[in-house]
Amino acid sequence: MRIALGVSGGIAAYKACEIVRGLDRAGASVQVILTQNATRFITPLTLQTLSRRKVLLDPFDLDAVQTVQHVELSRELSALVVAPATANALAKFARGIADDFLSTFYTAVTAPVVLAPAMNTRMWLHPATQENVAALKARGNRVIEPASGWLAEGESGWGRLADPERIVEAALAAARRSCQLQGKSVVVSAGPTRESLDPLRYLSNRSSGKMGYALAAAARRRGARVVLVSGPVDLPTPYGVEMVRVTTSTEMLEAVRGACRGAHALLMAAAVSDYVPVAQGSKIKKTGGPLVLTLEEGPDILAAIAREKGDLLVVGFAAETEDLLARAREKLERKGLDFIVANQVSAVGTGIGADRNAVTVLDRQGGEHAIPEAGKGEVAEAILDRIFGEES
Repeated sequence: MRIALGVSGGIAAYKACEIVRGLDRAGASVQVILTQNATRFITPLTLQTLSRRKVLLDPFDLDAVQTVQHVELSRELSALVVAPATANALAKFARGIADDFLSTFYTAVTAPVVLAPAMNTRMWLHPATQENVAALKARGNRVIEPASGWLAEGESGWGRLADPERIVEAALAAARRSCQLQGKSVVVSAGPTRESLDPLRYLSNRSSGKMGYALAAAARRRGARVVLVSGPVDLPTPYGVEMVRVTTSTEMLEAVRGACRGAHALLMAAAVSDYVPVAQGSKIKKTGGPLVLTLEEGPDILAAIAREKGDLLVVGFAAETEDLLARAREKLERKGLDFIVANQVSAVGTGIGADRNAVTVLDRQGGEHAIPEAGKGEVAEAILDRIFGEES
């Protein structure tokens, strides 16, 4: 496995030596990346000697074959760990600023990322830092929270770099996770469906697609070939994911069924219309009275796939406003699913349309695994950990 260690400019940079030694002893190939400020605390020669590789500093320093290093290295990376991650580095990562090798490299990395912040207590607790950390977690980055203890400034508090052994363990777990689904194909559905009422109007729901897109990105980071079957949403396609766009529930059924041939798992996160209207051929006009619509049951995609699934792992989602776990359990058993992810859509600030979620994963053996409220990127990683096996 190949792990990149980013070191930014804080006093805890000297502990990078222990992290390199730990990763090296575990058999990892370590590529160290230093910021210019980090060189004020530790020399490139020290880390080059320990890692036995040239330390990267300058984004314009091309190697012998004239490759663009930040892109070339990202292609073969198992994980990126940044320790220490200063307040400045976290801000750059969170806001997409790429003005040195490390921040530029971060924007090119599609492998799992582990961040280990270290700074003064006041800096760690500053609202801007906490907002940046929350944003990075929501995108699926793992953050190793700093410890409390004696700081370089001669005071005690939160901000000490986490124990290097803990950082090494997290980096190795992330690297293993990056190839956990290698060679496997995962199908994810996301977003709403739209069912025509007439040539101008349709019935739909409030699904934003954010949970499904986060799941697709997380599965891709673990090495899977990912096919994302998406209803109409305003989200960019995750890097490396194959996109199939659909509109109606019938189109989604056919696309999911086709994508599942030879696949390892289906994560059915889409909010598919339960009922579809009998569409009118011309625009419905006002009549001065109530409008009566005729609705028919739409296709049950989960049940249809589960009936013919064979070795396919089928994961459903249950969005409920009441009796969440009981209804989710009934749905899991009635449709013959392997897992179901239950979320209370009536909760404030989580669920449909929100950037955060809190869910419970239920399995066929009666198990219930609660995932606490977090950004949907974090929740997606936790769901995959539960479904495919905990790696961290």
